[in-house]
Amino acid sequence: MKRNIIVLLLLLGIGSVFYVKAQIKSHVTVDGVQIPDLNKDGKLQPYEDFRLPDSKRVSDLLSRLAIDEKINLVMGTGMKGFEGLIQGMVVGGTEYMVPGAAGTTFPLEKYGIPAVVMTDGPAGVRISPVRKNTPDTFYATGFPVGTLLACTWDTKLVEKVGKALGDEVLEYGSDIQLAPALNIMRNPLCGRNYEYYSEDPVVSGKIAAAMTNGIQTNGSGVSLKHYAANNSEKNRMELNVHVSQRALREIYLRGFEIAVKESNPATIMSSYNKINGKYTSADYDLLTTILRDEWGFRGLVMTDWFGGYTDAFAAIQGKTKEHNTSEQLKAGNDLLMPGIPAQKDDIINDLKSGVITEKDLDICVERILNMIFASNTMRGYQYSNKPDLKAHALVARHAAAEGMVLLENNEVLPLASNVNRLAVFGSLSYNFIAGGTGSGDVNKAYVVSLSDGLKNAGYTLDSRLSNLYVPFVQKEVAKVKEHMKSNPLALVPLMPQPQLKESQIKESAVNNDLAIITIGRSSGEMDDRKKEDDFYLTKEEQDLIEKVSVQFHSQGKKVIVVINVGGQIETESWKNKVDAILQAWLPGQEGGNAVADILTGKVNPSGKLTMTFPVRYEDVSSADNFQGFPADKPTDVMYKEGVYVGYRYFDSFGVKPAYEFGYGLSYTTFEYSNIKLNDRDFDKELYISIDIKNNGSVAGKEVVQLYLSAPQSDIDKPLKELKAFAKTRLLQPGKVQTLVFRITPKDLASFNENRSAWIADKGIYRVEIGASSQKIKQAETFNLSSTRIVEKVNNVMNKAVEFKDITR
Repeated sequence: MKRNIIVLLLLLGIGSVFYVKAQIKSHVTVDGVQIPDLNKDGKLQPYEDFRLPDSKRVSDLLSRLAIDEKINLVMGTGMKGFEGLIQGMVVGGTEYMVPGAAGTTFPLEKYGIPAVVMTDGPAGVRISPVRKNTPDTFYATGFPVGTLLACTWDTKLVEKVGKALGDEVLEYGSDIQLAPALNIMRNPLCGRNYEYYSEDPVVSGKIAAAMTNGIQTNGSGVSLKHYAANNSEKNRMELNVHVSQRALREIYLRGFEIAVKESNPATIMSSYNKINGKYTSADYDLLTTILRDEWGFRGLVMTDWFGGYTDAFAAIQGKTKEHNTSEQLKAGNDLLMPGIPAQKDDIINDLKSGVITEKDLDICVERILNMIFASNTMRGYQYSNKPDLKAHALVARHAAAEGMVLLENNEVLPLASNVNRLAVFGSLSYNFIAGGTGSGDVNKAYVVSLSDGLKNAGYTLDSRLSNLYVPFVQKEVAKVKEHMKSNPLALVPLMPQPQLKESQIKESAVNNDLAIITIGRSSGEMDDRKKEDDFYLTKEEQDLIEKVSVQFHSQGKKVIVVINVGGQIETESWKNKVDAILQAWLPGQEGGNAVADILTGKVNPSGKLTMTFPVRYEDVSSADNFQGFPADKPTDVMYKEGVYVGYRYFDSFGVKPAYEFGYGLSYTTFEYSNIKLNDRDFDKELYISIDIKNNGSVAGKEVVQLYLSAPQSDIDKPLKELKAFAKTRLLQPGKVQTLVFRITPKDLASFNENRSAWIADKGIYRVEIGASSQKIKQAETFNLSSTRIVEKVNNVMNKAVEFKDITR
C-alpha cells in the first residue's frame, strides 16, 4: 500500500520541493541598464552582459558548458522531499525555494544561472499554503476550473483571469505555470475533463490562447498540456492511442495549433500516452515535424512528470529495461521532469555508444537556456509573496458567474422579491466543490458554500435543515480527510445524503418559499468517472429530487437544482420534475457567491455549453471504446469515431441530445438579423456580419456561434463545424450590437490523408449563425470556385493498426 501511495505522489509531482538558489553576481547600472560587475580580470563575458540579446548570451554560455553540465540541464529537479522514502529519486541536491512547487530546472551556480521554478496548475498556483518558521500563509486563489471558463465563451474575460493567475505566479516566485490544459473532451467520463475546455478544438484553442496571453503578460510562462490525445486517465502511462491522421489533425491537434500560433506559449508538456505505438515524449514527428517545423513553435518541450515509462516506480529504482531517454531528447523533448538517476545514466551511456551526440544535447540545452534567460527569476525579480488575493477573488467570482449555464427555467429565476425563506437540500449545498483533485487542485484559503452564498445574499435558510445537514457534512468531511492522509491522491468519494423523513420535507415545504437542491461530483487525476452513480444519479439523489419536488409542488412552490460537477451528468430522467437547473460546474473558491449572483438576477446568466449533454451515456460516439482494452488495465484504445466527436456526431447522425453544444438560457431574449457577407465568392478571406438585439426587459449578453457546412467530396464531412464565436457586450433592452466574423481558407478545409494536405473543396458553403449548434438563427451561402490545397503538410503519424473511422 505504501508503495502505491508513493507512486501516485511521484506521478503528479506533489510535495515540498527543495532547490539550490543560484549565486547571482552583483550588478551595476550603466546608462540605466543593469549589468553584472566585471570579473576579476576586468572582462565582462558575453553571457553575463544584459545589454546583449538573450540569443547571443545563450549561444556564448552554451559554448562554455562541459558535457556533464549539459546533461544536468536536460534533467529537471524537484520533489526532493521524498528522498527519505526513495533514495536518490531525482537528480541534483536543491535547497528550499517555493514549497509545494512541482519542480525546477537544474541551477548552474558557476555561471550564475538560477533554477527556474514550475508550479501546477490550470485553476491556480499550487503551492504549500503554510511554511515552517513563519506565521504567514501562502494561499492562492482558487479560480473556476477550465470547463467553466470555456463556457463563458469570453476570451477577454479568460485573459483577465489569466492575468490574475499570472500575477500570483510572479509574486509567489514561480516562473512557469503548468497550464492551461486543453485536451479534447472525447468522452463525458474522463477524470480530468474539469481541467479542459471543450469537445471542440476551436473553442479549446481560442480559450487556451487567451489564458496563455493573460498569464504571460508579466513575463511568466505557461506549459500547454497534455500534448496530445490524452483523453482518459485510466492506465494513462501505458495507454496506446490508435487514431487516424485526419482525426488527430482536425480534432486532437487543432486546438494546440491554434494556441501555439495565437499566444506563443513558453513551453509545452508532452503527455504520458502513446500515439499509434510511440510515446508522445519520444515522437519526433509530433514534437518536431508538426510542432516546430509546421507550426513554428520555438519554445521548450518538457515531459509530464516521469513521462515515457510504463512503470515510473521501476524506472526510478533502475529496475526496468525500458529506455526512452535519448529518444525523447532527439525527438525534441528538451527537458525530462523531474529527472531521475536512471535517465542520467542512460544519457551518459548513450553518448559513449553514439546513440546520442553532444550536438543532439546542445539543441535541447539551448532551448532550456532560452527559457531560463527569459524568466523573471533570471531577471532578478524580487517577488513579494503577497499577491492581491482580494482583487483576484473578485475576478474569480465574476468569471464563475459568467460561465454558469442555465439549463432549465420554468418561470422561477431570477428569484422574485417575495422569496425570502429557502429550504436548501443536498449535502454539497453545505460543502460546495470548488475544483477537481490531483495537480489541478489549489490550496485556497476558503470556499464559499452555496448555503453561505445564499446567506450572504440576504436569504434566510431553513434552520432545521441546516442543523441536520451541517453536522452530517462535517462528519463526512472528517472521514475523507482521514482517508486522504494515508492516500493523498485518492479520488474524493461521493458524499452521501442524510436520511430525511418525509415529514421533515413536508414541514419544510410548508414553512419555506422555495427549495434548492445541490447535486455534486468530484473527479480528478489517475482515474476516470464511472457511468453508474456518477454520470447517472444515485438512487438516493433521485429519491431526494422526487420527494422534495412532490412536497413543494403540492404547496405551489418551486424547486431548483444546482449541478456542482466538472462535466456532464444525465438529466433526462429527472429534469421535468424540477423548475430550474443551473449548471454551476466547479466554480472555484467564490462558487456560492457566484451562484447567488445568478439566482438573484444580480448577474444574468450568459454561459453556454462547450460540450454536448447526451440523453444516455450510450449515445456518445466513444461510449463503446472510451478507455480501451483490456478493461481492467487498458493498453490500447481505438478512436474509431474519427472526427465525429461531440456535436459533430450528434448533429450529423441525428442523435438527440439532452442539451446540445452551445446551449444556454438567459433571463432575456435576443434577435438575430441582417446577416451579410462581404462577397458571394470566396477569395482570400470572407467577412460575415450579423446584428444582435436584446428583445427582453433586462440587460444581458449573448454568445453567438458561427458554423460552416462544407460541400461533400471524396472526404466524409460532418454536417456542420464551429469556425468562430463571439460574445456581445452587456446589451441593455432594445440595444443592438453588430458582430463581424472572419473566415480564412483554413476554415474551409478538411484534412485529406491521401494527399497529406488541408484541402478546401470547391462548391457551395453554408454559413449558419446561431445560439447553439441546433438553434440556427440566420444562414447564407457562398461559393468556392475551385478546389484549393490550403496547406501541404508532412505524411507522418500514420496508424500502426488498420481500422476505419466511422462515416455518415
